[in-house]
Amino acid sequence: MRGRVRFLDTRPLRGSRPFRDLWIGSSASQLGAQTATVAVLAQVWDLTGSPVGTGAIGLATGLPMVLFGLLGGTLADTVDRRAVVRATTAGQLLAAAGLCAQALADNRNVLLLLALVALGSACGALGAPARRTFPVRLLPADQVAAGLALTSVSFQAAMLAGPALAGLIIARWGFPAAYAAQAVAVVVSMLAVIRLPAMKPGGADAAGGRRRPERGGWRIVLRRPTLWGSLAADLSATLLAMPVALFPLVNEIRFDGDPRTLGLFLSAVAVGGITAGLLSGTVTRRRRGGLVQLTAAAVWGLALAGFGLAGPLWPALGCLALAGAADTVSVITRSALVQLETPDAYRGRVSSVEHVIGVAGPELGNFRGGLVASVTSASFSLVTGGLLATLAVAAVAAANGPLRAYRTPSAAMEPAAPGVTDAATAAG
Repeated sequence: MRGRVRFLDTRPLRGSRPFRDLWIGSSASQLGAQTATVAVLAQVWDLTGSPVGTGAIGLATGLPMVLFGLLGGTLADTVDRRAVVRATTAGQLLAAAGLCAQALADNRNVLLLLALVALGSACGALGAPARRTFPVRLLPADQVAAGLALTSVSFQAAMLAGPALAGLIIARWGFPAAYAAQAVAVVVSMLAVIRLPAMKPGGADAAGGRRRPERGGWRIVLRRPTLWGSLAADLSATLLAMPVALFPLVNEIRFDGDPRTLGLFLSAVAVGGITAGLLSGTVTRRRRGGLVQLTAAAVWGLALAGFGLAGPLWPALGCLALAGAADTVSVITRSALVQLETPDAYRGRVSSVEHVIGVAGPELGNFRGGLVASVTSASFSLVTGGLLATLAVAAVAAANGPLRAYRTPSAAMEPAAPGVTDAATAAG
């Protein structure tokens, strides 16, 4: 057993058919999404030939994620979460079909294309909080982190394979085929969700619905040190040390703007993430999830500071791979802690907060990095950002004893609702 815990923990796939269905559907959806992302980027560039046009994709994607993500949290705490994900997945299928149709019609209107992108993003964001609650409902408490690690591995694999697959499809069959591939992937995801059991939010009435969500759903994040500490550590890491916006500048200064090198920067982060995922049994079986997340978030900052100082290519790639691995470990442990520490009646809204932080933190962090680099240098921005992120995470750790001491429950156990001391009463 000692030799096996270092590798990917596959107990969730072997022991839970519903989770296995969910994982297959999510993996297909992630691969399709990566394929569509490249197709949209290439089509918008073909239509506009402008970086402003390609930058608008970020707005069309990011704004609906934030707005509808928060709304989706309330919805997930009000009605059957499986029904929410079914409906929003159907909306994503409609958007994918629309993208395919506009490509077949040789659409030349970039606003129509961006509107369809925004529709798909809004549907995905609306269902994201409900979808995030599924693993904790389908798996024993001591396997939730392992299930999230498996999901992370499939996401990182899609990030590696999806763009290359999209390039091949577009080169051979054009944009319609790439969007059709996304539509097929969404259908696979829909079939997986249909097979899941009903997942009514905790506290649902006897008729199977909810009159209204439990009160205090947003305040619970601030009232539980483990929750605000975990989310604050993640926000500190991404807001202060996100490096992606600086990749082109670093590549231009150090490596003469070689596009192959720029691609290697992105691949190195994904390789580190996949490696950490494949070896995630090392951390998913550890019960000190809070301490693991804090350590990983600090390593992320130090690795990116190292990237800012590294001159030769291979040390730079090594730092990025280490950062990618640390990010994966941090995401896995944070996601498990947030789900396990939140009473089920509040999981939708807390998940929406986590979703928005996960979306907005990196985008704002990239903006911060670019702004600092514009008045100083890329190296200064990376080094100071990485060190500040590490110091901020250390401050969260110093101020939050419950997070440092947090231990993953060894058995399925519903956390108590606010003001309730008996966990069994809260669950019932």
